[in-house]
Amino acid sequence: MAKKTSRTTVKKAPARTRKPATKPATKPATTDAYFKALPPERRAVMQELRAAIAKALPKGFEEVMSYGMPGWVVPLSTYPAGYHCTPGSPLPFLGLASQKSHIAFYHMGIYADPKLLTWFTAEAAKRLPKKLDMGKSCVRFKKPEDVCVPLIADLCRRMTPAQWIKLYESAFRKGK
Repeated sequence: MAKKTSRTTVKKAPARTRKPATKPATKPATTDAYFKALPPERRAVMQELRAAIAKALPKGFEEVMSYGMPGWVVPLSTYPAGYHCTPGSPLPFLGLASQKSHIAFYHMGIYADPKLLTWFTAEAAKRLPKKLDMGKSCVRFKKPEDVCVPLIADLCRRMTPAQWIKLYESAFRKGK
């Protein structure tokens, strides 16, 4: 404290300091690390989905880490033109993610092929106990027990890499 003539100057208490921001968790570098890091209540169904997808997909797709999640792509060795949105990257096809409030399954084929979408929505209505929660290419399952692994496997069998490339080029690479 310092004294000035008849007044006393009082030092103010230091301003509250924020805790330093905690470093965000690092994103897994491999698909194996991704699945290992999953919460136990989701790990089993996610691993079951991964195995079913790997078994059902026609030969030629490759499992990779893409967009922070496991994905399956057409590799550049098969399709050197790659993905037009990210030059030099393989052509994405599927993705699988454990989000905060749901399990997400991304399938670019149902986004690009109206017939495949029609088949999928009809099958989902027959096989799922709840109404289908779906965006353009994303199917969301709120709870692990809601996931219909056989339906996802059946969907994965329905498009080869060659069919996906042809559809991709006709739908997204027009004039290129």
